[in-house]
Amino acid sequence: MNDELNVIDNLDELGRFLLSVESGGLGLDGVEGVGMATNNADGRHFVAVFDSNHKVLHARWITKDVFETGKDMVRNGVKPKH
Repeated sequence: MNDELNVIDNLDELGRFLLSVESGGLGLDGVEGVGMATNNADGRHFVAVFDSNHKVLHARWITKDVFETGKDMVRNGVKPKH
C-alpha cells in the first residue's frame, strides 16, 4: 500500500479520494479504473487505482464498513452534491 497508516474510514473520505483520482489530483498517469479488493494475505480491504494492464498505480486501505457501504460509490462514481 502507498500509505500504511492513512486508512479511509468513512464514505466522505472515500468520495474525496475518488474525486482526486478523477480530477488528476494524485498525479497518476494512465489511470483506467478504480476498484475495491481484499488482500489475500491478511484479509484487509483496500481501494486501488489501476492502469490498462490492471497494474495497481495507487492504493489505500479502507475499513470493513467502507468496503461494505462504498461499493456503489466506487462502481458508479461520486455524485455531485447540490
